[in-house]
Amino acid sequence: MPQRYEKVLYWASQIDYNTLEQAAKAARLPFIHGHVALMPDAHVGFGTTVGSVIVTDGAIIPGAIGVDIGCGMIATRTCFHSVDLPDDLSGLLSRIEKDIPAGVGKGHYMGYADGYRRTIGTLKRTPHTDFDTRQEQTAITQFGSLGSGNHFVEVCLDEQGFVWTVLHSGSRGIGNQLATKHIDGAKGLMKEMFVSLEDPGLAYLVEGTPEFDAYIMDMQWAQEYAMGNRERMNAALLRNLCEFLKYDAHYTSAALQVINCHHNYTEREMVDGQLRWVTRKGAIKADVGDMGVIPGSMGTSSYVVSGLGSRSSYNSSSHGAGRKMSRGQAKRELSVVTFREQMQRNGITWQAGEASTLIDEAPGAYKDIEQVMIDQSDLTEIKYELHQILNYKGH
Repeated sequence: MPQRYEKVLYWASQIDYNTLEQAAKAARLPFIHGHVALMPDAHVGFGTTVGSVIVTDGAIIPGAIGVDIGCGMIATRTCFHSVDLPDDLSGLLSRIEKDIPAGVGKGHYMGYADGYRRTIGTLKRTPHTDFDTRQEQTAITQFGSLGSGNHFVEVCLDEQGFVWTVLHSGSRGIGNQLATKHIDGAKGLMKEMFVSLEDPGLAYLVEGTPEFDAYIMDMQWAQEYAMGNRERMNAALLRNLCEFLKYDAHYTSAALQVINCHHNYTEREMVDGQLRWVTRKGAIKADVGDMGVIPGSMGTSSYVVSGLGSRSSYNSSSHGAGRKMSRGQAKRELSVVTFREQMQRNGITWQAGEASTLIDEAPGAYKDIEQVMIDQSDLTEIKYELHQILNYKGH
C-alpha cells in the first residue's frame, strides 16, 4: 500500500530522500493534477524521477518522458518447452549477436532506398521534424537494433517450462535526438517567459502552442518507431530460436502470446472524469487486465503481469527492478568475480567475456525484484515468473 510524502504517493519499501524530493518538485508544478505516483522501482533521474507517473492539465514536461521515447518491453510465450532445448545455448547466443545489433550507435547496414521502405515507410504516423539525411539514415539503420545501457534480450523459462523471449529497447538514436531537441526547446521557452523552476529538467510546453503540437507529433512518431523496433527484433529473435531448434514451420507459428508495452511515454487517459495527459517515466500502464512485462536484472527473474487498475497509481505499476547504484558507483564497488559467479550459479548463457564492461548492469546494481513485486501487489497480479537461461546486452 502507498505512503505519502507531500503531494507524492509512493509504493517503494526502499527509497531515499533525494528520490522523494525530486518527485515532490514535479508535484509542486501548478498544472499537475492530484499527486505524483512513485512506483516501487523509483530512483533519481535526469530532471524527473524514474518510476514516476505524472498527470497534467494543459501542459507536458518533455523531460518527464525522457530521451528514450517509447522505451519498453516485448515478451513472447513460445510453443517450445525446456525439453526442446539443448544444454549448450552458446550457438543461439551467437546467432542473436549477429542478427540483432547492440551497443552505442550500432545498427544494420542496408541500402538507403530499401531501408526507407522497410522502416519510415511502414510507420503510420509522420513526425513534425523534417529529418536531414543523417537523421533519416540513423532512423533507418537503427530500426531493429537493441541499443546500450540496460537494453537486453533474454530467453527464459516460465514455471511450466515454456520458453519465452523477452526484449527491452526503445526509439534509439532518432528518439534521443527528437527528445533532446524538444527538452532544450522547452528550457529556452522557460527563459523567454521568465518562468523560474526548481529544476531545469521540469521545463514544460503549454497545450495549444506550436511548440506543444510539434512535440506531440514527434513524440507519438517516436513511440510508434520504438514499438515497431521491438517488433522487428522480436521477429529476428523468434526466427533465430526456431532455426536453432530446427523448427520446421514458419517462425510466426511458434508464438503463442505476444505482449508489447511502453514504459517511457505519455498519452491522454480518463482521470477523475476528464481526459488528461498521463506521463509514465519508467512505469507501465496497469489498468484492469492490461498485460505488462516487468524485468528484473541480469541473473534474476522477470515477470509477466496483469494490471489491477489502481486509481491511486493512475492505473500504473513499475517497469522493472530499478537501480540502487549509479553506473559509476557500480563500476567502483561491484566485483567482476562475484558477477561471473552469480551468472554461472544461475546457469545463464551470456557474454561472460565482457563481464568487466557489463559490471554496471550486474544484479547488485539493482533493487531486489522480488521485493518490488511484493511492494506493488495491489497494482498487478503475477501471471508468469520467468527465469533467465540466456542474456544478451548492448554496451
